[in-house]
Amino acid sequence: MDFLSQTYIALRGPTGAPQSAQDTIAKLSDRLSPSTLLADRRAAVLALKGLARDCKEDVGERALPGLLEVLQNDAEIDAEIAKAVLETITQLCEPEDDSKDLALKHTDYVIRNEQAVHVLFSLLGDAHFYTRYATLQLLSVLLQNRRSQVQGYFLKAPAGTSSVIAVLEDKREIIRNESIIVIQMLISQSPDIQKVLAFQGAFEKLFNTVTHEGGLEGGVISQDALRCVDSLLRYNSSNQSYFRETSLPSLLCSLLLLPSNLSLQDPVPQEFALQFWDSQKVANVSLVLGIMGMLVGSKGSSQELSVFVRGFVELALASNAPTPLKTQALLLLPSTLTFPLSEVILTPYMPVPETRGEEWDRLEPASALDALVELALHGEYNGLYSDSRTKEGLELRSAAVTVFDNFVRKEDIRQAIVQGMLPPQQSSEVPMISPLLHSLCLSPSSPLNIADVTSTHLATLLFAHLLAGSPRAKTAARSIKPSSSIPGETSGPGTLFVPADNNTPAPTQPEEDEEDAPQSLLHLFSENLSLCFLSRSRAENDREEREWNRSIVGYICLLAQWLWDDPKATREFLEAGGLGTLVEPINQTSESEDLIPGLCAFLLGICYEFNREPGEITRHVATIHPIISRLGVDVLLGHMSRVREHDWFKSISPESMVLRYPTKALQNTPPVEQEGEIWLDWSFVDFWKSNQHTVQRGLATDPSTLASSSGPSAESAMLINSLKDVIRSQVQEIDALQLRLKELSVAEARLADSEARIAELEAELQTSDGKKKEVEKEQEDLLVLLDDMSTKRRRDKQRMREAGMEVSEDEADDDDEDEDEGEDE
Repeated sequence: MDFLSQTYIALRGPTGAPQSAQDTIAKLSDRLSPSTLLADRRAAVLALKGLARDCKEDVGERALPGLLEVLQNDAEIDAEIAKAVLETITQLCEPEDDSKDLALKHTDYVIRNEQAVHVLFSLLGDAHFYTRYATLQLLSVLLQNRRSQVQGYFLKAPAGTSSVIAVLEDKREIIRNESIIVIQMLISQSPDIQKVLAFQGAFEKLFNTVTHEGGLEGGVISQDALRCVDSLLRYNSSNQSYFRETSLPSLLCSLLLLPSNLSLQDPVPQEFALQFWDSQKVANVSLVLGIMGMLVGSKGSSQELSVFVRGFVELALASNAPTPLKTQALLLLPSTLTFPLSEVILTPYMPVPETRGEEWDRLEPASALDALVELALHGEYNGLYSDSRTKEGLELRSAAVTVFDNFVRKEDIRQAIVQGMLPPQQSSEVPMISPLLHSLCLSPSSPLNIADVTSTHLATLLFAHLLAGSPRAKTAARSIKPSSSIPGETSGPGTLFVPADNNTPAPTQPEEDEEDAPQSLLHLFSENLSLCFLSRSRAENDREEREWNRSIVGYICLLAQWLWDDPKATREFLEAGGLGTLVEPINQTSESEDLIPGLCAFLLGICYEFNREPGEITRHVATIHPIISRLGVDVLLGHMSRVREHDWFKSISPESMVLRYPTKALQNTPPVEQEGEIWLDWSFVDFWKSNQHTVQRGLATDPSTLASSSGPSAESAMLINSLKDVIRSQVQEIDALQLRLKELSVAEARLADSEARIAELEAELQTSDGKKKEVEKEQEDLLVLLDDMSTKRRRDKQRMREAGMEVSEDEADDDDEDEDEGEDE
């Protein structure tokens, strides 16, 4: 009360006349002068702090220079005035809805004074709670307004790095939390600051915070700390290299409950596969996965890479993690995937119905490749939720398709998978029907089964990845003749896994009639495509018609990539009735339908381009060419041109091929329940863009002329693919050798430093030995000189005695001592 009354009397004036706010601010600003007492300056700052809320412009204009002067002179010696001046400047610089420009003006004035910003970083070293907390708040506001300028001052500040690292070690939770927010803004888009903080121990301090907060079970603070780690590593190769040299990569595994020394043969512990999840833990795990994926993408050590990739595979294919985390894990797998999916054995789990995810059944072990294909075809948990086609679920299944595409890029892998679909050589053997072949061969059925449509569509995408650009795989695929009983069956979920305790005998293969011989895949696809067009014409509503359109698109995309540069497959497809199937949709187009007629025209152009084998249907005047002339080349080219303008085509990207289903959803519908759909994948979009002009030119050429722009021959393609495999393996070997060379270079540099140090020490030792010998020699010379002088002195005294001269008592005593010493000797 005394303080308030004294301040009031001082501001009121001698006559008690009322004063305006501007006059009061002017008087208080004068009291900030260093010539006044510290108590007066403290009182003035406190008063200005109260006025800054309502009179921000006046306080900033009149008092901000004095406040900065108090900050530089008094803040480090008085905690109370430091808290007051920091909070006042924070109020002046903090942007509000109606005063953003004014806040930026004050911020510019503050950061114009480099010494003032340096004082802020030095105040972070003050252990006083309010001083440190207010400093962090002011730095946060300055970084929010003018980040790049403050970052430049931080690099020049003498105590910048050490004070920021010290704040991370503060035991007070509020200080530590505020410091993480400041560091997030401080390291944003600044590789230099990222390097400085990383090499000063920021990684260790941030992970200590995560551990202190309870690991991935922690709250927002763990999330902020992990986000800081991510920012320190992303796009910073030197920090990534430093991070690998520490023990922190194994800490990432331990946070996920994944053993860091896991081999391919070791099973993953159940506590990793089955965990309890909430939204905060999902966010924390997502950040850890992102950090691990970053290290995998930058090619770390082989052991680290193997464990991280194994963790991604296990999390995506054999855990109860939420769907977004599974999708992220699959997308983080490297595009040049060399992980042996077919050799890793997983133990999938299935939720027990009506237990809300609290109880799980263990299923039979299966290879990671089988689990990946099953996930793509039927969705999570063996197709348990295949009836609900949510956008999240389709994102996961599309990610599985992408991983499959990356895995089968090697010619020997795709060849082995296709060879596994071939019928047995002996007719007495029961053919092994893979889930992929089963889904491919499902015939269109009525009533419409949406789960079967989605499964077949995704199967066409997987099979297209096996055949695209591989003449050997295409040749083997022509020999696949699935059993005639497969297309009539209804494919339900669960074709791959069975519960571990299920003793149900394997189903027997039904006998086939001799008249119903197995068809080739091309005949089957041609027939199914025709049935889809027929079923679409009989659709009862728009949704059913849309689903049949989806099946048609899937078959056409697969056939286009199969028939490309494969004359024998083209002839077989045309002889199976494919020509009539393609012509009818082009004739019966509607104004609202652009994609399917364009795809049909594209496939027709491929058939015309590569129909080079002798047969009933040729590209000459008697067969295909008259049909193209009747349809009109300009009409076909127009249909193809409109495909690229279609939303289904333009919306596809390498990252995602899932679109939102066009429904009038309720406003309160959560994003998790939004329905999605898949039409095309990026591989076909890229294939279309690469070959559209080739097909268009081919449609306009004379039928007797063999187009020269049809691409390389089958032999050339095989040679190119083999060379690509050789180059890919050589690149991997070069990367491994470069990593080994880097390690040897580091070891050589250390050895050279050690040898230089040894040589330096040897030189110092020789120098010290020489000096020691010189000192010993000087001592010997002095002793000899001293002995000579003593002998000469005794002789002189003896002569003096003989001459009758007097000798002083001291000299006589010395002589006696010398004689005694001589006798002792």
